Amino acid sequence: MDFLTVSVDGVILALHVQPRASKNEIIGVFGGEIRVRLTSPPVDGAANKLCREFIAKQMGVAKSSVEVVAGDKSRHKRVLVRGLSLAEVAARLANDCG
Repeated sequence: MDFLTVSVDGVILALHVQPRASKNEIIGVFGGEIRVRLTSPPVDGAANKLCREFIAKQMGVAKSSVEVVAGDKSRHKRVLVRGLSLAEVAARLANDCG
């Protein structure tokens, strides 16, 4: 699972974000990244904010536990999830993608 990386602070997810979608959803893993569709436009950080909120909800953690650590202005993002182990993140992603 090259789209998940363990760090000192938690687990980093490699995401490919598609803004302006019809609904918020995780559609699967392609090219070593988790594909996420979000309804917000990529303007004034709106997509990053929704990305953090959506990932927090999917992982069952507080919004403050999710941070975009790379790719702030890109569709290719690295998102840190604090408070969960690699196994917990993988299991929650399997529920969403499966």
